[in-house]
Amino acid sequence: MTTHVVSLFLPYTVDFHETKSSAASPPQAAPPQLNEAGRQSSTTSLTSLRPGSKHEEQPQSLLKRAPPSHIQLPKTPMRMLEHEDFFTPGQPSAATHFPKPADPRGLVRSDAHVPEWGASGLFNQPRSRADPAPPDTILEYAKAQERAQAQKERMKGALNKPTSDPRWATEYTVVPAVQGNGGLSNALRAAVDNKCIKDIITVGLIGFPTDSLNEEKKTEIYEKLEEEHEALTVFVSDKDFDGHYAHYCKTILWPVFHYIIPDHPKSKAFLDHSWVFYVKVNQAFADKVVKNYKRGDVIWIHDYHLCLVPQMIRQKLPDAQIGFFLHTAFPSSEVFRCLAARKELLDGMLGANLVAFQTPEYAHHFLQTCSRILSVEATEDGVQLENRFVNVWASPIGIDPRALALAREEPEVLEWIQTMQKRYEGKKVIVARDKLDSIRGVRQKLLAFELFLNKNPEWKDKVVMIQVATSTTEDTELAATVSEIVTRIDAVHSSLTHNPLIFLRQDIAFSQYLALLSIADALAITSLREGMNLTCHEFVICQDGRASQKKHSPVILSEFTGSASIFDGADLAVNPWDYNNIAEAFRIALEMTDDEKERRYSKMRNMVMHHTGDFWVNNLSCHLARVHEEQFKRDTMSIPRLSTSNLARTYEQSQRRLFVLDYEGTLASYGSVNNTILTNTERVVDVLNDLVADEKNAVYVMSGRTVRETELIFNRVRGLGLIAENGCFLREPNSNEWTQFPDEEKTVKWKESVKPILQYYLERVEDSRVEERHCSLIFHYNKAHDKDDSSSRHAGDCANHINDACEQQRVKAIPTKDSVIIEPVDFDKASASQHIFDKYPEDARPDFLFVAGNDRSDENVFRWAKQLKEEWVVPNVQTVTVGDRNSIAMSTLTNGTTGLLGALSKLARTRSSS
Repeated sequence: MTTHVVSLFLPYTVDFHETKSSAASPPQAAPPQLNEAGRQSSTTSLTSLRPGSKHEEQPQSLLKRAPPSHIQLPKTPMRMLEHEDFFTPGQPSAATHFPKPADPRGLVRSDAHVPEWGASGLFNQPRSRADPAPPDTILEYAKAQERAQAQKERMKGALNKPTSDPRWATEYTVVPAVQGNGGLSNALRAAVDNKCIKDIITVGLIGFPTDSLNEEKKTEIYEKLEEEHEALTVFVSDKDFDGHYAHYCKTILWPVFHYIIPDHPKSKAFLDHSWVFYVKVNQAFADKVVKNYKRGDVIWIHDYHLCLVPQMIRQKLPDAQIGFFLHTAFPSSEVFRCLAARKELLDGMLGANLVAFQTPEYAHHFLQTCSRILSVEATEDGVQLENRFVNVWASPIGIDPRALALAREEPEVLEWIQTMQKRYEGKKVIVARDKLDSIRGVRQKLLAFELFLNKNPEWKDKVVMIQVATSTTEDTELAATVSEIVTRIDAVHSSLTHNPLIFLRQDIAFSQYLALLSIADALAITSLREGMNLTCHEFVICQDGRASQKKHSPVILSEFTGSASIFDGADLAVNPWDYNNIAEAFRIALEMTDDEKERRYSKMRNMVMHHTGDFWVNNLSCHLARVHEEQFKRDTMSIPRLSTSNLARTYEQSQRRLFVLDYEGTLASYGSVNNTILTNTERVVDVLNDLVADEKNAVYVMSGRTVRETELIFNRVRGLGLIAENGCFLREPNSNEWTQFPDEEKTVKWKESVKPILQYYLERVEDSRVEERHCSLIFHYNKAHDKDDSSSRHAGDCANHINDACEQQRVKAIPTKDSVIIEPVDFDKASASQHIFDKYPEDARPDFLFVAGNDRSDENVFRWAKQLKEEWVVPNVQTVTVGDRNSIAMSTLTNGTTGLLGALSKLARTRSSS
């Protein structure tokens, strides 16, 4: 059995060897462009560092350079002279530091700190041939389209020229990739080392634009990676990837998943054509997996770049074991529904057997969103689709503590620790490392630190905050704002001998990163929203006090990160929009006693050491295998047919028998009361009368109908027990009295709360109506004439609205195919069945139990009966589902109600013949 790990980028890429001809004739670099401030444009500087523009005199210079600062900040003399000696731009960054090709330290990084696709200056690779990114406004976009069309007309004669570039037909070396999900790579490596998983094949892109490569070179690279590194390369065109990643993923999906709706005037979200590229790239990944799949393989798909892949694979491989894990946050339904392709994205993810998230909060949001947008039933365990069940789960990713501990013992790290301890002797150091974007909360953190200095002037000369701000794309507005804040703090609070803020618009060497975490007195993370922040996990490992004088330092952590949910209050939780809250957290962290530090640290360390990367991989693998087996057993193709001969044999040998039979769709077809009476009930009544005539039998019929309707149908069967309104009412055999389980006063109260909500949707959904039963309400709508799915959308909103409003009243709203059922949470068919069973004396319990049903309301009864069998409370239990719905029933009758009535008739005849 092989596990296919599918993520956007492979953990490997290719570094081409530079030929003499290309080195001797480098492309002519464009002259430096000046920005408004008269400084050299950062875009020009980055371009000069890209592969293909190396100078002959310095062929290896890219290994020593780092991207230049986008913003040149004013510096005091002290800062200019000393701090640049500590953090020199010429050193390799933490994102691109590979001392040895297979060094695991190269993987200790996160997706937030890697360069954009095709923009890394570390390797000699082709640049993208995709067209430039669309302009910011609709008017500019229209003009650009006109220019592009004119350019195509002029270039018609050149279209037949070969697209490959001879510079990339050279030798190359396979190296660890800079891009990709570092947390995932670390976790997989740790899982393999600890033998939690084996036979892994990674599937992804090679990490650079490939239009410049000829087909022979692509085939050569593909075969080398497959044979030597067990990696399957997906090749897509530069244009497809640019539309998929740079536009749809980063401009639309990423902001929405982090609660930022891209509706500002400069947003490119109006360009919905990028959805086509998203679909194309997802299809390329699905095709690659399907082509290499072998029966029994496990498929794990990772992150928001590939949301459509599970369903695409499911269409070709209906029995495959597929898991999907989302590494980012998942927003509430109110935010997610703003996406134009919301249904397609949800359907794509639901192609998996298991959809997993970092935290229970994100899993809950997903369940709520599916219920609201797709109008499907969402339980706490997953989503019930029309013909299968999809499990939804949460499991937080972790780090590899052992590999990180080994990296900390490197001489270079220890040397930096000593150097920094000496430099900041007598000072309290707050450290932070974030990507400079609108989601990481760097601006909020700096404003809060400024507020802290203003409110606590006694700390001005005793504290240093070191903020490392990495960036791959330039947000000029944010950069300008941050620059202004940094300048203000520098001007007001700095002195000739001390700077309270060290702001680095660059990444730092990995050894420096570990040293900073080791000598810090606090770590500050103020992300506005984040799936899981592994920097704080790494900080906890570095704070054991083994290599530094500092130890057990606290973590100031945004409550909107996934990590905050697993630390369970051991961190100093802050609201990133509350600057006073963050400023106070700075003061508490710096003044915290050693005992309090140790108490918090011990709790955090226990969580980090438990939720490791290999534990996460093993946890997901085991859970996927378990739910896949359960779903396989619940599939009608896997559930065995009911053997009436075996059933009759067991029936004949038993002394006390209990039958619990559903009515609608099980004993009779669906329909109104009058129609059902006229067409279906005669045979049902006869069969039930025959069963009840045997004194060994106790027979109960379950119905979703009201007490009156149920009596109208079954009063002709004397000695029959009745369960009405899906378990809210019970009438024992040979009795005229009904037992109502829900409290009458509470029922009236929740109905008063729900009816105004239903009235709102009644006015908005054509041909809709509300059916009121004693203990439940049903909102019916006509889906047949719903061309734009507006009725389904309103029904999903209705269920979501009621569930939010009435959760405390123990009421749930369940969307079905053409209705929304509002009923009590605590009472159902299973609770009524348990009530019946509890009335039997312990020494006179039934030794034969038969349960029949056909829809979601009967699943709880099947589960109840199955538990009685597993616990040996009842020796002979048989549950049967009628129809083709997936179920946990032990057997099935595919010929519907006719087959069930025939089986029950045979049992009745068994009694008479004996």
